[in-house]
Amino acid sequence: MPAVKINGKLYSKLLFTITLSIVLTLLVSSLFYFFNYMQIDLKKAYQYDLSNLTQTSKEVISMTESAQSLSFQIYRTFSVSRLMFYTEPNIYDVMAAMNELNNYLNSMPFIESIYVYNSANNQFYTASRQGEAGTFSRADLADKEILDILDNFQQYRPFTPIPRTYTTVSLAGEQLTKAYTYLGYDAIGKSQKINSAVIINISSDWINKDIAAAKSETRGVSYILDNQNRLLSGDSLMPKKLSDKDNSLLNNVIKNKESGYLVADFEGKESLISYTAPDSLEWQYVRITPYKQVTKAIYSILNNTILIAAVILAIGLLISWLVSRMLYRPIHQIMNKMNILETEKRNSSYTIRQNLLRSLIQGSQSLQTSAQLQKLQQSGITFDFHKRYRVIMLKIDQLAALKETRGDDLHVYKFAVMNIGWEIGLKHYHVETVDMDADYVIMLLNRLDTNEESDAELLRAMLAQIQQASLEYLKIGLSVTYSPEAIRPDQLSGLYKLVKEASQHRLFYGLGSLIDAQDIMSFKSKEYIFPVDKERKLTDALMTSKTEEAKKLFAEIVQETAEYPIHVVQLAISHLTMTVNNILFTIHKNNSLDVEASLSIHIPTPDYFETIEELNAVFFALFDDIQMKLSAKRSTKQGDLIRKINDFIHQEYANPNLSLNWIADELDMSSIYLSRIYKQQTMTTIVDVINQVRLEMAKHYLESTECSVVDIAVKSGYTSSSYFHRMFKKSFGVTPSDYRKMKLG
Repeated sequence: MPAVKINGKLYSKLLFTITLSIVLTLLVSSLFYFFNYMQIDLKKAYQYDLSNLTQTSKEVISMTESAQSLSFQIYRTFSVSRLMFYTEPNIYDVMAAMNELNNYLNSMPFIESIYVYNSANNQFYTASRQGEAGTFSRADLADKEILDILDNFQQYRPFTPIPRTYTTVSLAGEQLTKAYTYLGYDAIGKSQKINSAVIINISSDWINKDIAAAKSETRGVSYILDNQNRLLSGDSLMPKKLSDKDNSLLNNVIKNKESGYLVADFEGKESLISYTAPDSLEWQYVRITPYKQVTKAIYSILNNTILIAAVILAIGLLISWLVSRMLYRPIHQIMNKMNILETEKRNSSYTIRQNLLRSLIQGSQSLQTSAQLQKLQQSGITFDFHKRYRVIMLKIDQLAALKETRGDDLHVYKFAVMNIGWEIGLKHYHVETVDMDADYVIMLLNRLDTNEESDAELLRAMLAQIQQASLEYLKIGLSVTYSPEAIRPDQLSGLYKLVKEASQHRLFYGLGSLIDAQDIMSFKSKEYIFPVDKERKLTDALMTSKTEEAKKLFAEIVQETAEYPIHVVQLAISHLTMTVNNILFTIHKNNSLDVEASLSIHIPTPDYFETIEELNAVFFALFDDIQMKLSAKRSTKQGDLIRKINDFIHQEYANPNLSLNWIADELDMSSIYLSRIYKQQTMTTIVDVINQVRLEMAKHYLESTECSVVDIAVKSGYTSSSYFHRMFKKSFGVTPSDYRKMKLG
């Protein structure tokens, strides 16, 4: 009965797990796709809105430029200017000007009407596509709103569109016309009143055609947020009254912000709000689309997905029931076998022995009572801790490389090392081997003989044999550390700590070393004094780019700690690390270098390194990097100096005082240093370069001028014409006169 109940529970768990996995997979994937598609759809709607609104913005800006250009042209039209500036223009002037206005109106289909205003006689001269046209006084003009704009013209920037809806009168009667009004005026004078004005009304339908098309596709409403902080309807161009909440949303989230979108409540409805960045007119275009309208297709997909998921779930439940039935029997058999194996493992004498010995070595258990010793015997451990015994540590060399190539089998190799040590040690000792779950194995050796004489020679020969066998059969190097002999059980954990500390001196002994912990223990009596003098020399060497000397000093300081306890080594290396960090900071500050190791290098603890060569390599690489950066910096400075000297020579070649000493004085530098640097960098001398430049210029003068040879010598910087003749012939093989004849033919 218990077995049946256990099997039934297993079957139920199996069925429940498979079913739950299917449900969770469907739920998570559905939610993921839903939210992903939601974001995609919102972004797609925003991109469409942004493209559409940006196009409208471009249309307005383009129309603004056209209106500005047209206004200037009207002002420059002679016949029209008479209407603006003559108090009583004659009938012929009026007819000519009206013809011009009608021509402008007919040639530009986007213009709704043009007004020309003369403040001297308070007359409007209008050309309109739909409404009244002709000459009107302020009282007779149907478009009363333009009068308010003219009276308060200071509130409007010239040639900035003014969205508005105004009244026009035609044969069909009065009607409202939507337009963008562009105002150009002349307000010169102390009164700051308009003297004359040109008003161009451009049809909003022409500019807002993209907004109308977008409304039909997305059912969103477009608005204009103008430079007077009004939200104008894209259809009627009428200001929209907003609640405090909506006003706060516009001013704090949208106004003067880069283009973007958000989902928020607007007029009490959740909406997708897309908006553009302010354009050159300081206008922004906003589109409000009901959120449900945007996500309608997504929710349709969601419903279909839920339906499909329900079908898949039903099929999955059926499949999971069938699969769980099929898996029931073999899994039950596997579980039974696992239980048997687990029982065997718990009862395994090997595991018990390993755990017990490990706890004794680490000191978590002690051997002070007869009951504890009896427990050892019951576990099959016959090692006698009352006879002479040693603790041996077999430490794996080059562990990092081994983990990289054979890391998965590391425990197998450690088991093989234990077997090798056990088999070789049995010839002369009673042996126990313990895996310490680290990079080493511990061997416990009981001497079989009762001889009081030391077994050191035999021990070292046996340990060397273990090292050789491991290297030959496993291709694994071992560094071995052995403790002095002990005869009491309570000394076990102390010997383990001793060999563990002594094994870290592999740093100096090297890979495959054989270390006597007794020798390391004798180091504790020595007092270590850090070599401050060598540290100062190391600092000076690095600061003066004497890299090899710095490496030598660093290696000497570290090597001197080889005969001291490991904590001294750690402190010395930490001290050196701080010193090198300080040097790095100084070099970086003085030379603006970017040293790869940065200003806060991190050097691992000494037990991270297996050999002193690895430790030195880290610091030496840092020293080389410093040297390379400093050399490059010096090379750059010397290159700049060479270019400056060459510039002096080419600029002052005609100066008879030009010489090495003159250049050195100009640069405020030593002439000896200047000469040496120039020779190192160019493989020639400054004097030779001065002569070369002067002779080349002399050749140029001989070829291109009719000056005498004596004058050319002076112009080239020579004070002696005979010396000039001699240097010219020496360099070119002919005299200056012969050279001129040869070139002029």
